[in-house]
Amino acid sequence: MIVNAQGDQYILKTRLTLRRDGRYEGHGFGRGIAQLLDGIDRYGSLNMAAKEMEMAYSKAWRIIKQAEEEFGLQLISRDGAHGSTITEEGRAFYNHYLEMVAAAEKAAQDVFERYYGQKPTPAE
Repeated sequence: MIVNAQGDQYILKTRLTLRRDGRYEGHGFGRGIAQLLDGIDRYGSLNMAAKEMEMAYSKAWRIIKQAEEEFGLQLISRDGAHGSTITEEGRAFYNHYLEMVAAAEKAAQDVFERYYGQKPTPAE
């Protein structure tokens, strides 16, 4: 554990958000949308995924739609009362995002370790 002179512990927290180059002011594609897609994958339902995140369904739907508009792709397919599924192109985009997050976290951990001589304490 790294602690400074004031007794503060250092942790490493990496965030990655994809945005369309300057042409859109939406939320982008980041951790929140990734969590929604993960929930849709597990539950087959945007509503259940939103509830798990303590988010209103209408907000979750708006965030998904804004990302779809921003990136010009369909992330999920909605089948009324039968729930939602991640589309093929949505799954590919999501998997590419997860790969980028893993690479960014690994790079940040390597730099942290190089300068502080130990692995960072994981962020919660």
